[in-house]
Amino acid sequence: MYLVIDNVLTGETLARAQALLADAPWADGRATAGYQSAAVKRNEQLPERHPLTQQLQEIVEGGLAGSLLFQSAALPRHIFPPLFNRYASGHDFGTHIDNAIRQTPDGAALRTDLSATLFLADPASYDGGELEVEDGSASHRFKLAAGSMLLYPATTLHRVTPVTSGARLASFFWVQSLVADAGRRAILFDIDLGIQSLRPRVGDQDPALVALTGAYHNLLRQWAQP
Repeated sequence: MYLVIDNVLTGETLARAQALLADAPWADGRATAGYQSAAVKRNEQLPERHPLTQQLQEIVEGGLAGSLLFQSAALPRHIFPPLFNRYASGHDFGTHIDNAIRQTPDGAALRTDLSATLFLADPASYDGGELEVEDGSASHRFKLAAGSMLLYPATTLHRVTPVTSGARLASFFWVQSLVADAGRRAILFDIDLGIQSLRPRVGDQDPALVALTGAYHNLLRQWAQP
């Protein structure tokens, strides 16, 4: 499932994140890459423990907490603290797959069920820099509006195409879901979208809606790994 989630950050919140990134102390992005990824990664990244990174993480985490679509699709158990990168002219990230397990700053192991890229620069301000995700024999390219995010399976091969002018700014992170199986997670997401669509039309106490909500929670109860 490839899900575009618009308006994770908007207005003053987005503007504040962009202002903080304007004077960021960028470092070599290979610092957080795995062995294979480091060979094909050419970008810059904010140091994980820099105070500016922590301020930006609070902004992004607030946006995620307020996104009902993200919560429904990801069913997050743990979210890796968001990181931030910059692709200037000549930067790219070749084809790779994300590590299955990431170590959080506090030393905990996080299984990467989902990957996420939150775009933070106006797409008209840079050329290139598309996020390209493979899906079997096809591939899909994404270059989203600032404040919008792509959520996609961490099991997929993906790349960032070369930036030829300007600078691409983004936040990226991984999610360990309460429901590890992608197929089951997709079923729950479809049911939840149906519930949300029906509620304003039939009301919370409609017997069919109550039954559908009960089925959702019973499936979640069976499949969740808290």
